[in-house]
Amino acid sequence: MTRFLLAAAFFMVCAAGLAQKKAKPAVLFSVGKEKVSADEFIYLYKKNHPAKEDLTDQKIEEYLDLYIKFKLKVTEARARGIDKTPEFTKEYASYKDELRKPFLPESKIVDSLVTLTYNRLQKEVSAAHILIEVKQDATPQDTLQAYNTAVSLKNQILAGEDFGAKAALYSDDTYTKTRGGDLGYFTTLQMVSPFEEAVYTGKTGDIVGPIRTSFGYHIIKVGESRPARGEVEVSHIMLRAGNRDEAKAKALITEIHTRLFKGESWDDLVKKYSEDPGSKDLGGKLRPFGVGALAKIPEFDAVAFSLHTVGEVSDPFQTAFGWHIVRLERKIPMPTFDESAPALKNRLARDPRVQLSKQALTQKLKKEYLFTENATTKAKVLALADSTLTKGKWKIPGSFAAGKETLITIQGKKITAHDFLVYVQQNQRANSMAPDKYMELLYSTYSESMLSEAFEQKLIATNPEFEMLLKEYYEGILLFDIMEKEVWKKASDDSVGQRKFFDTHPELYKAGERVHATIYYSDSKEIIDQLSKQIQVNDSTAVQEILKNKNVYSETGTFQREDRPALRNINWKPGQYQSQNANTYQLVIVTNMVAPGSLSFEDARASVISEYQNELEKNWLDALKKKYPVKVNDKTKKYVVEKIKS
Repeated sequence: MTRFLLAAAFFMVCAAGLAQKKAKPAVLFSVGKEKVSADEFIYLYKKNHPAKEDLTDQKIEEYLDLYIKFKLKVTEARARGIDKTPEFTKEYASYKDELRKPFLPESKIVDSLVTLTYNRLQKEVSAAHILIEVKQDATPQDTLQAYNTAVSLKNQILAGEDFGAKAALYSDDTYTKTRGGDLGYFTTLQMVSPFEEAVYTGKTGDIVGPIRTSFGYHIIKVGESRPARGEVEVSHIMLRAGNRDEAKAKALITEIHTRLFKGESWDDLVKKYSEDPGSKDLGGKLRPFGVGALAKIPEFDAVAFSLHTVGEVSDPFQTAFGWHIVRLERKIPMPTFDESAPALKNRLARDPRVQLSKQALTQKLKKEYLFTENATTKAKVLALADSTLTKGKWKIPGSFAAGKETLITIQGKKITAHDFLVYVQQNQRANSMAPDKYMELLYSTYSESMLSEAFEQKLIATNPEFEMLLKEYYEGILLFDIMEKEVWKKASDDSVGQRKFFDTHPELYKAGERVHATIYYSDSKEIIDQLSKQIQVNDSTAVQEILKNKNVYSETGTFQREDRPALRNINWKPGQYQSQNANTYQLVIVTNMVAPGSLSFEDARASVISEYQNELEKNWLDALKKKYPVKVNDKTKKYVVEKIKS
């Protein structure tokens, strides 16, 4: 939705708690033939201006002027038929799909799952399991045999036999069977849903199952739980297993550890000795990780989380990958619910439990809206699938005689075969599916979208909140499209107009003293320190190697002090400087000073385009006011001002 927000953020509001619609709302102003009600304006103003200091005649007058300009642009866009184009129709449809979601029953399920998942994230659980595999193409007999095997194993364990021994003998999970089925600690969303549910709802020591998942049948032994530890970020020095004999590796890692405690540089020792190619050029730093991320090397996980103080260094230890020394960089606590909710919501939207809810909702809507389909016509349109469909090049056959036949009926509204085929032609995408399966998928998607439209019409009739939201998005997209055509693209593409504006407004493009500089940015102080060191010794090769890192970028140019935060607190003369802004570290290399004076066209281009846009918009609005006369009802305006201020 970024595209819409960029264009219409000024007018986008959350329409919660709208009052009942009035039969004949008072008209505040008109743009051509379009009338804008006082209620609409009052509501928008109050939502966009919650502060008391904004409740003044001047502020209200300014907002009214802006809103009139907004309506002028939208009116012109509608007059040009922009809302009838395929591009607009498609984009608006996608927004409507998003807007409907909070009103659908399934949204309540997602919200409850978000809360449940966040609560589970506060706890890490452990378990062991025995997997009796069931292949995807298993016969009913094979499935029954696997189930009976799982039941038999569970009964044997409940009778006193050792769980770990049974796992080692019978589990089809080759990774855990050598460890008695032990999965270690994990948290929510790291296991398939039925497995997670069994562990989180069970008690320590419970033997649960058989639990069916996509892998087969599981017998689960619920382990202990502990409070979530969040994430940890560490650096390490690693000597790979197999690169030398074990005695020599142990001796060398011990020597490195001793040298560290004698005061030698961590970065220098990492660069010289570490054999982890992914981290050695980053001072050994690894990405932050939490529970379950390093399940295959539990020794590393245990040591990393045992460190408590930033900068604390571990003793040497061994894993399957070799010998390590670990240094703690930071502890990252569990995020708050508000911080976690958006990402959880997006992830849980694909949860099987939500998908089942959607299927149930679809069946409910079909019944409620008297959904019927003509099986004969459906068979005819599905039979039109061929190889061109999965190449994204399918076209409606000119010889298809059943186009006018009714395909679907919803609340008495008839949808023809041709309606659906137009949808197919416009929405097909190249893919690897079989053509007949892809046509069935398109039909299913189309029929669900028709149900959604019926649901939408019911919402519009019964819910002013939804109607207002639809209007805001509709007008917001129109605003973006018309501004793109009339102002933004024109200003960006018209190099002759830019130059003319620059030449006729020289007073706008003057600058004080400037610097020519290169600014390097990184979220790692270690990288900035490395860059500084290599630039000081003029090692361009080393500098280029550092710049290959994804955690650093640079820009070179001529800047005024206020252009960049990194420049505001440095000495205004050639030299090398370091600064920090929030969590970003900067290295500034000032090469020379630039005297005050007029900016060149190239240096001023960004400002020129911005100012040129403003001029184009002003001239365009003047023309629109002539084309669509604006009339403000002064009596209603007085009422509006009093209402807003009350």
